[in-house]
Amino acid sequence: MKLHEISSPKGSKKNRHRVGRGIGGKGGKTAGRGMKGQRARGTVPAGFEGGQLPLMQRIPKLRGFKNPFRVEYTPINLDAIDALGVDELNLDVLVASGLLRKGDMAKILGRGEVSRALRVSAHAFSASAEAAITAAGGSVERVQPPFGHGRPPARGNALTNR
Repeated sequence: MKLHEISSPKGSKKNRHRVGRGIGGKGGKTAGRGMKGQRARGTVPAGFEGGQLPLMQRIPKLRGFKNPFRVEYTPINLDAIDALGVDELNLDVLVASGLLRKGDMAKILGRGEVSRALRVSAHAFSASAEAAITAAGGSVERVQPPFGHGRPPARGNALTNR
């Protein structure tokens, strides 16, 4: 048997139904859409219920919850800091190196080793990262978050103009 002799089994390949191509074939004239009405003529979006409030809007509780007071940090590990080769690390150095975007909050995490004494200033530190930096003879300094103490102002449509 050669590659050009192989063919599909009989009856395994069927032509697709081409509806709406005249009364000679199956699905001619109305093409399976019935007689009249909106669905027979134009396109109706999925989930459209004829002007009634759709199910997905009627039951918003099933879509989850987004905490408006969430504080998001950009994680930065010790191995990435050690690869930079600097002795003093602050937010400006992190932004210049591409590890942090301007205006974001940084959290130093403990993956990796620190080979020298570093002075690190960031918004937050994990306990293992702080222990590793101080064990290597360095120091940590917490930077004030842009929203001050406590929690950030609430975000979201329901909480604006309050």
